[in-house]
Formats: sequence, structure tokens, C-alpha cells
Amino acid sequence: MPPPHLYPPIGGPPPGPGAPPPPPGGGAGGGLSSGPNVKLMFPMIGAPGEVRAAKAMLDEARGELRAAGLAFDERMEVGIMIEVPSAVAVADQLAREVDFFSIGTNDLTQYVMAADRGNARVAALANPFQPAVLRLVRQAVDAAHAAGIWIGMCGELAGNPLATPVLLGLGLDELSMSAPAIPAVKEAVRRLSLEDARHIAAEALAADSVEDVLRYLKGL
Repeated sequence: MPPPHLYPPIGGPPPGPGAPPPPPGGGAGGGLSSGPNVKLMFPMIGAPGEVRAAKAMLDEARGELRAAGLAFDERMEVGIMIEVPSAVAVADQLAREVDFFSIGTNDLTQYVMAADRGNARVAALANPFQPAVLRLVRQAVDAAHAAGIWIGMCGELAGNPLATPVLLGLGLDELSMSAPAIPAVKEAVRRLSLEDARHIAAEALAADSVEDVLRYLKGL
């Protein structure tokens, strides 16, 4: 398995001075998907019926574009965010409906741990290194690959180089992060063999506390 693709998310930091403008219809914030580089994701999906309803609305929008004679990418990939526990529970069914998954670790963590990140009294529980969260990531990866679709991750965990060995070992295909985080994550990937990453992931999944996971990873 090749290492995961690393890329900044759409809507990230603006380009610096002198950077070329985005291609028409291909940048963040609107325009038509007339080329192959734009993908569409539905957020907060928890059941296959929700995906089918969203795809029906998408098909309606496509029909309107065709009727208006406006060009768009007929083969645009359509995926969903995996960010609620129910999506992981039925990930095998959801994978049959879409072209890819993207795990949103920030929301998934707080919902799995029943801990509001904005509440200081329980915010410490909302740590993406929780073994429960890592095990759900593995389940989502296994379901995606069993269905022959790719799976990525966005959120703070994807850009944390401490997590890179675990995420690589779990089989993530893409990691989305802010541009400044890419060099450190790339360096972490280069230091690893896939065999080592899988061993590290297995050790992290076997831990019974977030403290044990962090202690193990920091000791590598």
C-alpha cells in the first residue's frame, strides 16, 4: 500500500502574494465542477437513507445544469464525512453508496466520548488519541477498503505527526491538514516502514487509556 496523500483542505489559508489565481470553477467557494479536481462530500451522515436522499438532490441539481447547458464534471466523486458513531456502525452499507469516506475526527471524537469540546469540565475526554476513537477509525478503514473505495481523514489528528504512524498503520489513504503541518507529517511518513506502522497501530489499539497511547507514541 502506498503512503497516504497529504493535502491542504479547500478553504485553508489563502495563497501568498504573487500566487496564480485559482482556475475558473475549480477553486473554493463556488463555481462549476467542470474539471476532475473537485469532489463533493455530504456531512453528518448517519444512515444510508440520508445518503440516498442527498444524492437525489444532487441528481436534481445536475439535471438543472444539463437543462441550462452548463458544463460540469459528470464523473465527480461523491463521498461522505464519517463523523458520527452511527456512520461507523453502518459503514459497510454507506460504502456501497459513495466513492469515498473522509473521517472527521474532531466531531467523531466528541460524539464517541460524549464530551463537548466547548465544555472545559469534560473537554479532556475529547481526545482523538482515545483507544475507542482509534478503533472506530480502523472499523471505518476496513469497511471502506472492503468495498473498494478510498478513505481519508480531516481534522486535527490528521495533521499531528505524533499520530502519523498510527494512521499509516491503520491504512488511511489520504490525510487533510493545514499547509504548515505537511512537512512534519511527510517527515514522519518517510521515517516509517509500513510494517513498523502496522505494529505501532496495533499497540495503540491495544492500549486501554489515552495516557497509555500517548506515552507509547512519545517513547518511539
